[in-house]
Amino acid sequence: MKKRAVILLLFVAILGGLTWFALQLNAEQGGSDTRAFNFKIEDTTSISKITITDAFGQKFSLVKKDNTWTDIKGGCISQANVSLILEALNKIEFKGYLPKKSEKRFTELMATSHIKVEIEQDGEWTKTWYLGPATPDHYGQIMLLETAEDGKSANPVMMKISGMNGLIDPRFFADPRQWACTEIMAFQLDDILSVKAKFSQEAYRNFEIVRKGRKYSITQNGRALPFVDTTNVFRYLQGFQNIHFEQKNFTLSDRQVDSVKHSRAFCVFNVATKYERIQLKLFRIKSVEEQRNEFGQLVNMDMNSFWCELPDGELVKCQYHVFNPLILGHVYFPDMERLFPDSLKTGMVQ
Repeated sequence: MKKRAVILLLFVAILGGLTWFALQLNAEQGGSDTRAFNFKIEDTTSISKITITDAFGQKFSLVKKDNTWTDIKGGCISQANVSLILEALNKIEFKGYLPKKSEKRFTELMATSHIKVEIEQDGEWTKTWYLGPATPDHYGQIMLLETAEDGKSANPVMMKISGMNGLIDPRFFADPRQWACTEIMAFQLDDILSVKAKFSQEAYRNFEIVRKGRKYSITQNGRALPFVDTTNVFRYLQGFQNIHFEQKNFTLSDRQVDSVKHSRAFCVFNVATKYERIQLKLFRIKSVEEQRNEFGQLVNMDMNSFWCELPDGELVKCQYHVFNPLILGHVYFPDMERLFPDSLKTGMVQ
């Protein structure tokens, strides 16, 4: 009986030792794995600089200054794009390991083609992401991690953003044009002194608003409108608080840009405030195929976007739905329609 008890105790002790050894080994392996995919930045407020280098060697740095993100020279950049990156840094999560047979191939591929994202926290480098190709199901990204503590991981892993099925790398770009601020106007109602829209081929749309003390005068081709609803004037002027262009010029060559600028603008738009005066020249974009305009007519022009020459001479692409409330005065001042062609008067969609 004693012998059986001794054997049983010995067996339990050996089993316990093996279990402890297995747990320790698993913990060590787990720690190693965790270091391989610990991409997440828990406290994004500590991030002070992000440097992105794309697969073509183009580099762009984002720097935080007084809670505002700028480029390396302190210039304005899109805060919305920064927010998308910070979200990715905070919501990144492990998706899975690559099959063993694929590890070597993807490691070699990432050595030659990847997006590099260097992250600094409180002024010191802490992590670097290497973003490679999409995962086989296109619901994540194949990535490598390098940290100040553990160096560069040996093999890539599959990562994703929590709550999202899709690629991660579209958020990380180094083209400065994509980072440019898109704001054209951000004027307060009380600061605006005058607004003038002049159309080259639709003179009946021309109008001007001039502030005189606390009152406003509105003219159409130099003639005062017989009736003006002051409430509508205020509603119109409030539309200048947040006007942005769609994107920088990614398609036209310098020669084509000059050609657009030397063509006739369909509208010249002037705004004067207490602090500045700006002039915008608006140019139609020809479409490859005919499109229907707001009156159902087939026209050879893009019905969504147009080119706009900014005060500094830069040509950018803008959207009609942003500018129509500003350049089509009759939307707020219906008395203008008295001089419109019959087909454009009330009842037609403008």
